[in-house]
Amino acid sequence: MLRIYALLASLFLTACAAEKEAPTADARPQVQLALNWFPEAEHGGLYAAAVHGYYEEHGVEVEILGGGPDAPVIQRVATDAVAFGITNAADILYARAQQIPVVALMASYQISPRCIMVHESAGIDSISQIKNITLALSQRPAFSHYLRWKYPFEGVTIVPYPGNVAQFLVDENFAQQGYVFSEPFVAKAQGGDPKALLVADTGFNPYTSVLITTAERVAAEPELVGAVVRASVKGWEQYLAEPEATNRHINSLNPEMGMDILAYGAAESAAMILDPKAPQNGLGQMTLQRWQELLAQMVAAGLIKDGLVAASAVFTNRFLP
Repeated sequence: MLRIYALLASLFLTACAAEKEAPTADARPQVQLALNWFPEAEHGGLYAAAVHGYYEEHGVEVEILGGGPDAPVIQRVATDAVAFGITNAADILYARAQQIPVVALMASYQISPRCIMVHESAGIDSISQIKNITLALSQRPAFSHYLRWKYPFEGVTIVPYPGNVAQFLVDENFAQQGYVFSEPFVAKAQGGDPKALLVADTGFNPYTSVLITTAERVAAEPELVGAVVRASVKGWEQYLAEPEATNRHINSLNPEMGMDILAYGAAESAAMILDPKAPQNGLGQMTLQRWQELLAQMVAAGLIKDGLVAASAVFTNRFLP
């Protein structure tokens, strides 16, 4: 825990050194940022930036818009319905394969919190061991198709993801997708015996909760883009250090997310955001190697045709503090 606080202090000082005097309220540009899901801990840093006034300090007014299932974040950003959005790295590659010029600006989660939730009683210790059960997966996400391509899933019946843990609680032969700090927490609180198997442990580890905008906006409004990025990074530093005030705000927006699950989510997020490379690279940084690896996996699984996407064009670290 001391290592996390020391790192946060270092990142905080770096961000402060990069700040400039903020414009008056009347002069601040006003933009919207669309989330890919309902307000939860996975968006904690963004809400912290709003709650603690970091966007205003950096000279911009940001309205955060909640999302939901299949929220069309990339389409809204691409059509300029909103200036910024939150999505995952795999969806950015899908978009670029369709000639939609969105650009990744910062990656909140270095390790994807995506998991497969199985019963502890099933004796399953890795996703590769899953067999002879019912597995609930969404049809659209890349990780779902990648897992089906990579593993035989002998005797597995795949059904649509239900969006809750009700079936899991009554069926010992049922497993489902989730986020490590969401579905497993809810299932355990309701008397279940969940075990979370990280999809990242299979080698498929897309950057998650990625801040995006368009290539056109990067070129035309670099000061605005930089302000949103730097304030968002500062928000994540604040949220990881002291999440309670932000969690109260998230709870007011999404009462289904109680303070207990939000506190759990903030604590679990720390190791996924501040991974072992964060001290060298900084919070939010992305590497070409990671993007190339993800692209190669999606091409191998038949999710994207080879040659459609240049990994170097899908992201930039230039605005990170």
